Amino acid sequence: MGSPLLPLSLAVTALGADAAGLHRLGFYVVLLAIVGAAAAAFVGATNALEGNGSWLRAASPCLALVLLVLGSAARANAAPGGHVPTLALSTVVLAVLVYVSPVLGWLFQPVAVRPRQGIRAEPAIDP
Repeated sequence: MGSPLLPLSLAVTALGADAAGLHRLGFYVVLLAIVGAAAAAFVGATNALEGNGSWLRAASPCLALVLLVLGSAARANAAPGGHVPTLALSTVVLAVLVYVSPVLGWLFQPVAVRPRQGIRAEPAIDP
């Protein structure tokens, strides 16, 4: 429980539902993503408070949770049958980017050059 993969996959599913024109389904999928994001935020915060994780790993799920709640509130106040508000779509896209940011940081980190350890071969001694 508390994996950021669940809310990430649900947020991507909500974006796909909105792209397909199924805005009501996208609304309910965002609501499900909020539950998963809350669990990931709680796990990240408790790990940071216990000293097992970094504060960046705790802050990113919390920020994604705030973005998903803000987008859900914008969706809920939209007119029925109308278009999805731009704020709702933008917050879901930003939440996906926040969830993916640790992976991007890992991919683009500077490569540390380590010296090569050479293998020394000892000469064979004839008895």
